[in-house]
Amino acid sequence: MSLATADKASRFALFTPKLVTVLREGYGPRDFRQDFIAGLTVAIVALPLSMALAIASGATPDKGLLTAVVAGFLISALGGTRFQIGGPTGAFVVVVFNVIAQHGFDGLVLATLMAGVMLVAAGFFQIGTYIKYIPQPVITGFTSGIAVIIASSQIKDFFGLTLDKVPADFIPKIEALAKALPTTSPATLAVAAGSLAVIVVLRRFRPSWPGFLIAVVLASAAVWAFHIDTATIGTRFVGLKPHFELPPLPSVSYERLRDLFPSAFTIAFLAGVESLLSALVADSMTGNRHRSNCELVAQGVANCASALVGGLPATGAIARTATNIRSGARGPIAGMLHAVFILIFLLVAWPLTGFIPLAALAAVLAIVAWNMSEVERFRHLMKAPFGDRAVLLVTFGLTVIVDLTVAIEVGVVLAAVLLMHRLSEAVEVQANIKLIDEDIADDAPQDSRPVTQSELPPGVIASVIRGPFFFGVAMRLGETLDRIGKPPRVFILRMRAVPLIDGTGATAIQSLIARCHKHGTTVIMTALHAQPRQVLQDMGILDSGIILVPGIDAALAEARKIVGASA
Repeated sequence: MSLATADKASRFALFTPKLVTVLREGYGPRDFRQDFIAGLTVAIVALPLSMALAIASGATPDKGLLTAVVAGFLISALGGTRFQIGGPTGAFVVVVFNVIAQHGFDGLVLATLMAGVMLVAAGFFQIGTYIKYIPQPVITGFTSGIAVIIASSQIKDFFGLTLDKVPADFIPKIEALAKALPTTSPATLAVAAGSLAVIVVLRRFRPSWPGFLIAVVLASAAVWAFHIDTATIGTRFVGLKPHFELPPLPSVSYERLRDLFPSAFTIAFLAGVESLLSALVADSMTGNRHRSNCELVAQGVANCASALVGGLPATGAIARTATNIRSGARGPIAGMLHAVFILIFLLVAWPLTGFIPLAALAAVLAIVAWNMSEVERFRHLMKAPFGDRAVLLVTFGLTVIVDLTVAIEVGVVLAAVLLMHRLSEAVEVQANIKLIDEDIADDAPQDSRPVTQSELPPGVIASVIRGPFFFGVAMRLGETLDRIGKPPRVFILRMRAVPLIDGTGATAIQSLIARCHKHGTTVIMTALHAQPRQVLQDMGILDSGIILVPGIDAALAEARKIVGASA
């Protein structure tokens, strides 16, 4: 085989769906049975979520279910992950609502089509490899901001407020809702609070049960049995019936494409980031590796197909993907079956949705917003260096107050400027060090000599990080353990060549330590400089059960003790 042919075959392998890989490995009745159970479980979770997210986005509930059917099936069938579950997610609520309000639903169809084309192009140009470089403060900032907006959008239905029109902007919206608080409906509030309580209690004591669906079913039964006066899907969307005819294609003009481009780019960005984050979560839960660019192509095809049938934007859903894995899924067929089960519900049981109270769906979205807010990660990043905190708060504030597109653009640019400033500081520090003084400087970590494989006791691995450890290289650390294979007894992380670290790098180290502890691996860290030590100390990582030593000789001594004790 020639080099050109081999390179072409290797490139083609990058875009081979995981479904093909799973079938090649061998797929039998036992695997299908597991996928059948997992697909049914995920469909039960996705049913109320898809309807609630569609309503919050300013669309009708059938659009959410249609998106879960079409996009969910294609994301699983064509994607680069084994366990990804696709469909509408909370990340799109803000941008979809704004597009429908400003350009109508046909504008959303066109924007989703544009986003799908962007995602396909990004996959073929292998941009998925670079999406992982988006810093954590930017991701956490806009996801937390979206959570706040989703929560605020559900106040009206949660309390049953009498309000003709809710302003789109956040501050006027809060002012209007506050003025309308005296119109609160006690019956609606009781339904919402009861639904919320059911979900919280089930998550606490029966986490394996489908809390969302149980809460919605109980609330619907109570409203029907006791004739509770509260708004339902049937009263809000009178005469709504799902239809499967292809909608007319939207009108296309240069001016319209130009106006919709920022929203389309935001949809593509969110779909790419969230799907790859979901894939990383799935990899960490299963030990598998996803194909990022194949995943982007699948997301693009799925969004184009969803738009053509009148659906909403879609991406990989982290919570539903995790549910799929915990339910014992064996491969992508579980996600495809989840779409089939939702389609059966649309065809057979759609009239039952008319009894679902909007207050119960508001309770579901309140939980979704809380999960998206990532309070613990937000609090954790607030202990990071000042620059990371600034990026986090600016992105969060702009998402809530101004616009999601502006927030992402400003957050990424601000993070890049911060990175250049840190790199310039690092170069300056290194340039001022005289080689003749390097070994005698009192404050310089002594860990310079290389280590041969023969010096490492059995079950001990040593890894070196060189250079500034920032968001651009942080994701590579997790790949270290993947390449090792069998978890070692001791993992030595040499940090002498790391002059500085940012919040994303510190988070990556924390994730590595958690993975090591999960497999019974002791982590020894050597030769921390002042800046990384301060960051890791402030973020509580040095207190997470690692051993800190001044150099490699001390690390080897500790490793021998640990290996000897375990033997």
